Formats: sequence, C-alpha cells, structure tokens
Amino acid sequence: MCGNNNIEAELLELLPALQKFARRFYSSQSDIDDLVQDTLVKVLSNLDKFEEGTRLRSWMFTIMRNTFCTRFGLSKREHVGMDDVLGQKASVQPEQEWSLRGQELEKALAALPKANRDAIRIVFIEGESYEEAARRFNCPIGTVKSRVNRARERITERLNT
Repeated sequence: MCGNNNIEAELLELLPALQKFARRFYSSQSDIDDLVQDTLVKVLSNLDKFEEGTRLRSWMFTIMRNTFCTRFGLSKREHVGMDDVLGQKASVQPEQEWSLRGQELEKALAALPKANRDAIRIVFIEGESYEEAARRFNCPIGTVKSRVNRARERITERLNT
C-alpha cells in the first residue's frame, strides 16, 4: 500500500503537466478539464496495472492520448439533433478499424528514422516541450522542431497511402 501512496503523491505533482498536455488536444478550458478528469479516473481505476519502474508521467500521458483519441473517434460518429432521422444517422465504424488504424500508426512510427521517431515520442507522447526535448537531445530547438515536423509529414504520407 505504501507504493500506492507514493504513486498517488507523484500523480498529484503531475497534475499541472496533465493540464498542459491536455491543451495540445483542446483549446476550451472546460474540454481540457473534462479530459484531465477522465484521465485521472482511468489512472486511479487502473493503478493496479501500473508497472513499478516505468515512468508514471508517460503512462498517464498515454492514457490521456488514448482517451482523447477515443473521444475524437466518437465525436466524428455523433450527429447532435439527428437521432430521430435514422436514415441520416452515421453508421458506427467497427472497432477493428480503429485497431487497424492504430497498427498502421505504430508501423508508420517504426518506419521513421530514429532521430525523428525519438523527437515525436518525446514531444507528443511524453508531452515534453520542444525546449526540454532539445536539452535531452543536446541540440538546438530548431533541430527538434524540424525532426518533429518531418516525422509528422512522413506519418501523414504513410497513413494516407
């Protein structure tokens, strides 16, 4: 139980970072707050699945990113005010498609050169700032921005083919 107390204390310290990371997905403060709250509920309900020795921050950011992706996918399928018009209601895409798209994204990431893959992982998955990533890579901030931009372009190209 002592381990959980340490994790919960670290979780509280990471709340500002979660708020900041949520701003990458939403501009509305209420949407940001909702995403952080949903993430915290999932984190707390799955603490037993957290593996000691891994980075809590990365684990939480992954949960947040996945929560956002799930919400985004659902929002694309919802048509507010159209429930009574069944013929115009969007069909629900099978979950397999999301699974396949996720696999395609993983393959696209794996196909990137290591420097680009590391840059996009640190900035987008771990939620670090460009400045922090530049410090970690011991290179200029512009280099990190270029690597991330090239990674995004290559991922987009690969996913659109």
